[in-house]
Amino acid sequence: MNLPKLPAQQVIFISFGLYSFAIGTLFPRLGDLQLALGISPAILGLCLAAIALGLQVSLLFSSLALARVGFKSLMPWAVAIIGLAFFLAALAGHPLWFAAALFLAGLAIGLAEIVINLEADRVEQMLGRRIMNRGHAFWSLGFFAAGIVGAGLAQIQLAVWLHFLMVLLPASLGFFLLLADYQPAPPRPQDSQPMQKLVRPTWPILLLVLVTLPAMLLEGAGIDWSVIFMRDMFTTPPLVNGLALAVGALGQFLLRYFADPVVERHGPEKIARLSLLALFVGAVAVSVAAHPLMALAGFAVMGMGNAVLFPLAVSAAARRTDRPAAVNVAALTQTAFLVFLLGPPLLGLIAEAVSLRLSFAIALPLIGVSLFLCKTLNSGLADD
Repeated sequence: MNLPKLPAQQVIFISFGLYSFAIGTLFPRLGDLQLALGISPAILGLCLAAIALGLQVSLLFSSLALARVGFKSLMPWAVAIIGLAFFLAALAGHPLWFAAALFLAGLAIGLAEIVINLEADRVEQMLGRRIMNRGHAFWSLGFFAAGIVGAGLAQIQLAVWLHFLMVLLPASLGFFLLLADYQPAPPRPQDSQPMQKLVRPTWPILLLVLVTLPAMLLEGAGIDWSVIFMRDMFTTPPLVNGLALAVGALGQFLLRYFADPVVERHGPEKIARLSLLALFVGAVAVSVAAHPLMALAGFAVMGMGNAVLFPLAVSAAARRTDRPAAVNVAALTQTAFLVFLLGPPLLGLIAEAVSLRLSFAIALPLIGVSLFLCKTLNSGLADD
């Protein structure tokens, strides 16, 4: 049984949504998993870093893997492994087993990140118009759906392992059906250059990483800690706690869905500057919130602020002609996601030593650096 043949951009949009729904399933239940394991915020942060560690390991060899396995073959299996890893994490009775399961998920996420973003870039080239931000909008929509579903199931106290199993099966099957008849887009001309075994960031890629750094840190903070923030700061019920994750993803979705024509009209630099200002406002609101509604509003604005910075950087990296697009996208993703390796344990230590509020304020100085470097987003069509 195959689904009706869909246009390439619709396949990309649905793929982003299914992929993020699978990933997003974990985070509304982190509070439940923390209590079940009986661990502190610092230990939870170290366990979450296992996802980023697995991601980094897989990204080191992503170029070699992509030379042999493409989007159509890799993506369904990656999502199945992510779902299985989260199911095993829910059954773990010890932090080490919990971290090991998350490491397995990170291995699959690293390869999935590259292939789905690279395929979106190739479809952009094939169609002659931007679809990257709209693709990431569906990523946010999938995360929003995962947050809402997770909040509701947490409220009725459904067992976490059963929740994760209920997501694993349909998400995996959906991907196999979706891509059964999909014809991948042709690669960019520079993709015919020899692939490297290891991925190394160039100086222009490092500048793109610095532009995305506060967005990545605050997006990671929102994903990992927003549910626990609401629980610990305001003692709100599970449904409200899960809304903190969902409204951030909803803010991302709304901005990303309408961003592509706006970026084409006004250029990536101006949109990036406005995004960073929104990121600043949202982070301040969360850090000083005295009421749950103010915190929820802050998470929503923060989601809007980090919505387009990483997709813009991905497009800029892929459009460079100094190396194959796959190599530049892998180098950007690998280096930018280092913050996900350092972020969870750092924010967990801050939360335990001081307060979770400070965890959301720590990225504010980095926003000034990113504002200074926004011009690098204009350099994706030619070598510097």
